[in-house]
Amino acid sequence: MVAHADRPARPLAAATRLVGGGRPARAPGASVSPELALTSTYVAGADLNYARVGNPTWSAFETTLASLEGDASTTALAFASGMGAISAALSLLPHGGRVIAPRHFYNGTSAVLDTWHEAGRAHLTRVDLADDGALDAALAAGCDLVWVESPSNPMLETCDVAAVTRRAHAAGALVVEDNTFNTPLGRRPLDDGVDVVVHSVTKYLAGHSDVLLGAAVTNDADLAARLLTARTLGGAIPGPQETWLALRGMRTLHLRWERACANAATLAARLREHDDVARVRHPGTGAMIALELRGDADAARAVEQLVEVWLPATSLGGVESMLERRRRHALEPASVPENLLRLSVGVEDVEDLWADLDDALRRAHAAPAD
Repeated sequence: MVAHADRPARPLAAATRLVGGGRPARAPGASVSPELALTSTYVAGADLNYARVGNPTWSAFETTLASLEGDASTTALAFASGMGAISAALSLLPHGGRVIAPRHFYNGTSAVLDTWHEAGRAHLTRVDLADDGALDAALAAGCDLVWVESPSNPMLETCDVAAVTRRAHAAGALVVEDNTFNTPLGRRPLDDGVDVVVHSVTKYLAGHSDVLLGAAVTNDADLAARLLTARTLGGAIPGPQETWLALRGMRTLHLRWERACANAATLAARLREHDDVARVRHPGTGAMIALELRGDADAARAVEQLVEVWLPATSLGGVESMLERRRRHALEPASVPENLLRLSVGVEDVEDLWADLDDALRRAHAAPAD
C-alpha cells in the first residue's frame, strides 16, 4: 500500500509489486536485493531451526507471489518443482477420494491421477468442465476435489471457473486450479473462489528456462498448514538459489507477459488465415497457441525440424518461443490430435517469429521431412 499525508492509502499495481516485492527493509547501506540464504541449519532460539522448514529466500519469493494472487490473508509456498506443488495439492484428497478433472490437462498431473485411480488410491472422472450438465452429473456421484485448468494443456479448452467452483463447493468439493498458463497477471483464481492455486514457476514466473520451481497458493489457513506439512514432511523443498533466480525473473514478468501476449494475438490472427493450418486454438488471451495442421503427424514433425527462430522444445513460458508436437509424448491422451503443435510465444520480434513459422509451415506441406 502507498500512503501520503494528503490522501488515503491505495493498493499498488501488480507491476509495482513485482518490482518491489520481497525487498529487504530500507535502511542506510542495506542491500536492495533479498538475501540468498545458503544454509542448512540455524542457531537455536528462533522460529527457524532447520532449512527444510523455512528459508529467508523462500519467504521473499512467497510474499511477492502471494501479493499477486491474493491479499493479506493469502499464503504462497514454494516447492522444488511444479510437480512438487501439484503433488502437495493432491495430498489434500482423502484416500479413495473422488476427483473430477478436465478431459485434457497437464499430462504430469494426469499421470499421477491415472496411477492413483488404477491403484484404488483415488477415483478419477474426466468431464468437459464447460458442460454444466456433465459436471453436475459427475458431482452428484460424489466428489472430493475438482481439478481445473482453463485454458487446458495442450488443447487450450476453457471453462467458467467461478461457475465450476460454485457447483463444486455446493457439492462439498475442494477446487484446485493450475494457473501456470495464465500467471496472476492473466487471471487470479482465488478471486473466483478457488481453494488452491498451483504454478509451475519454471514457466512464466521465472521466465528464463533456467529454473525448476513450483508454488501453491491459498487463502485458507487450514489448507495452507496442510500444504506446508506436505512440503516439510515430503521434502519437496526448493533450493535457495533457484528461488532467488525465480524472484529475480518475476521482476520483469509484467513486461514479458505483455509482449508475449501481444505477439501471440498477432500470430493467432495470421495463422487463422494460413492455408496450411486447419484450426487455431487460442483463448483470446495469454501467450499459448495450439495449431492443428492440414496434414498428419509427419507435417507437424517437419515443422519442428524446419523452424530456426522457434525452438523445438517441451517447455513453455520462457523469453524464447517454443513449439512441439505434443503427441510425441507417450502420456498424452489419444484425443490430442497427432498433427497438433503447441506454441509458447516468447518476446522476440513478432515479424521474425511469423516469417520463420510461415516458412516452416509452407515447406513442411510442400515436402514433409523424413
